[in-house]
Amino acid sequence: MTIPDPATPQSPPSDDDTGVLRDRHPSGSDGAGGGATAGPGGGTSGAAGTAGVSGRSETAGGTGAVDSTKAADASGGPEGSGGRRGRRTWAGRLAVLAVFAMVAGCVPFVWVLSSTSDHRHTAASVPERPVALVLGAGVRPDGRPSLLLARRLDAAADLYFAGKVDVVLVTGDNSVEHYNETDTMRAYLVDAGVPGEHVVGDYAGFSTWDSCVRAHEVFGVREATVVTQDFHLPRAVRLCRSAGIDAVGVADSSMEERTFATVYGWFREVPAAVAALGSVVLRPDPMFLGDYESGVDEALALEREQGSADS
Repeated sequence: MTIPDPATPQSPPSDDDTGVLRDRHPSGSDGAGGGATAGPGGGTSGAAGTAGVSGRSETAGGTGAVDSTKAADASGGPEGSGGRRGRRTWAGRLAVLAVFAMVAGCVPFVWVLSSTSDHRHTAASVPERPVALVLGAGVRPDGRPSLLLARRLDAAADLYFAGKVDVVLVTGDNSVEHYNETDTMRAYLVDAGVPGEHVVGDYAGFSTWDSCVRAHEVFGVREATVVTQDFHLPRAVRLCRSAGIDAVGVADSSMEERTFATVYGWFREVPAAVAALGSVVLRPDPMFLGDYESGVDEALALEREQGSADS
């Protein structure tokens, strides 16, 4: 048996030797020399070391690629399950918000309808009231009332001629010089045969709430019949009653023939009911309140005098 010279470099291990070394360190753990055999002089057997390191490097590289993909998935990449989960989460949140908005809008709307069901009537069944309150609804550029407003005024004139009301209070917007709903409404009623002294104008009815509050606070109205379209009537009656008026309502139903306008009007009332609830709870002041006006009192006194003279 020949004893190797320590100064002589060792020959590379055979495939069998390398296999044994790999078997001894199957996980690529850091053995002596990182998986290479060490010679007596502390040298590293190059082929085996290289093979072992290369094997571990390939494995580590492959694992790194897989880990990178997993990291991309977890971080919500465009093709990863994390991204899909993120999109589903946002879609779910939006759906919840949409449902909440629908409920938040429908609850006040149902409240407006239910709280006024006993106070809405037909022209034939409505009880007598001293004042009809007609709410403005726009004037055309040529000075004529809009179709909605004309129908409200027609209904108010019918109530007057039927003896259901004694005075008509028309309330509208006159915030700019060349736009005057109130005078347009008054002229329309006079043309229809209602005596001018029985028509009183409110020039600061900028909203339904403002009109109701001003009718009560500025014109001293305590009882009234509100005249408007059927989709607007529940909210108008609710606001007037909340403003202190013993209000009932009569709706113009002729607009039901105009399907689009009617459907749009009902849909518009859903968010409007939310605003109405806010007005009832917060009770904001009208845009312009002003001093007390005696127009309604004088018109009622004149009507009573005329009634006494006729009798």
